[in-house]
Amino acid sequence: MFILGITPDEGFDAVRWEAVLNSGLDALMIREKQMSARDLLFTARWVRERYPQIELWVNGRLDVALAVGAGLHGPEAYPEIPGNPVPLSRPIHSEDQIPSRLGCQQLLVAPIFEVPGKGAPWGVERLHRALDEIPVGPRVLALGGINPENAAALRHPRLSGIALIGALWGARDPSRAVEALRLSWT
Repeated sequence: MFILGITPDEGFDAVRWEAVLNSGLDALMIREKQMSARDLLFTARWVRERYPQIELWVNGRLDVALAVGAGLHGPEAYPEIPGNPVPLSRPIHSEDQIPSRLGCQQLLVAPIFEVPGKGAPWGVERLHRALDEIPVGPRVLALGGINPENAAALRHPRLSGIALIGALWGARDPSRAVEALRLSWT
């Protein structure tokens, strides 16, 4: 199972970020909307220098993604990017978005379970129906309300893994949270 950690938009705290980055996740998406370009670039470079083994994604800032050699996650209203200058990740909030986003390297289907303020959840059955229709190509990750108790229900041959915010950043021990999620997946 591939695990992508997404930062919670609470700013950079080196101690907290190190706990998450040392937890055993495979990738990190920096999603810090309030950060200036300069601070975001500093943070992305900090991650890249200290954790080169972790795949890095930057949310919504092509300039920063290019500067650090990271992938770009284009949020919902992000414009299309011609020529694919960097690996591209996009959200999937409804099935009708899937065909236009199949050229991406990564798709995040969300929200799967109830998350305050994020709209109606997909649920497992709807997720599985959508996964049945996605051809081999982009990595597909489930996001939203996922924890060790419900992660196993998501397993599907087309689902590569999960993306986490609260279950990772809200954990007292992010390493134990990742371990519990990986165990629940097997």
